[in-house]
Amino acid sequence: MRTFLSCFFTALALVAAPSFAQSDIVKRPVQFAKGKSGATIKGSITGDQTVDYTLRAAAGQTMTVKLSGGSSVYHNVMPPGSTGEALFVGSRDGNASTTTLPASGEYTVRVYQMGNAASSGKRSNFTLDVAIAGGAPKAASTLSAEDDKMVEAAGRAGDAKFNATGRIPCAKDKGQPMGQCEFGVARAGGGTAAVVVTRLDGRKRLIYFKAGKAVGADLSQADGTWISRPARKRTCS
Repeated sequence: MRTFLSCFFTALALVAAPSFAQSDIVKRPVQFAKGKSGATIKGSITGDQTVDYTLRAAAGQTMTVKLSGGSSVYHNVMPPGSTGEALFVGSRDGNASTTTLPASGEYTVRVYQMGNAASSGKRSNFTLDVAIAGGAPKAASTLSAEDDKMVEAAGRAGDAKFNATGRIPCAKDKGQPMGQCEFGVARAGGGTAAVVVTRLDGRKRLIYFKAGKAVGADLSQADGTWISRPARKRTCS
């Protein structure tokens, strides 16, 4: 546990989302043109409708998503096997995301409305730019054992089913007073884990570990700078 926490605190220098469900979900696969690693999708959404755009990608690749359109339209990025847990939550973090993917499989970009637009049945047009970097997406039909563990850890972290919890000194921006950020660790064995950190402004970040090393985290352009440093004394329950 001590070795894992040491790696965890180091990873925080890099810099879970609540479950999200809708009764009316439309699924649409994302198709890249031959030789291309991205696509621009134009669509519309009405009221509390949810549109899920799905695409396959490999562990270690980077997915960038930019959503433009109505101010009430948002997107989430969900990992393989997700039941609502998200790597990025647009209603909290903004309209652009860059995510290092923790596992190989089918990812979902979920588009939805909130507030009065959802409850009043408003129709909004949007443009969704999706791109994958780091090699051609793999079309494997099954996940590897390591990927299965990562999906398991991410799911447990999203449900707040942690093996350990604690606090770490942190600050929202450089030069600001240090405070205490809470974190929870969901482990899946073999050094695979997902760590949820609750920042001082209430936002949450999900950091992924394989073999005890940080391999990815959910990021957004809305994050700005987040400063964190390890405490000399660390207590987990």
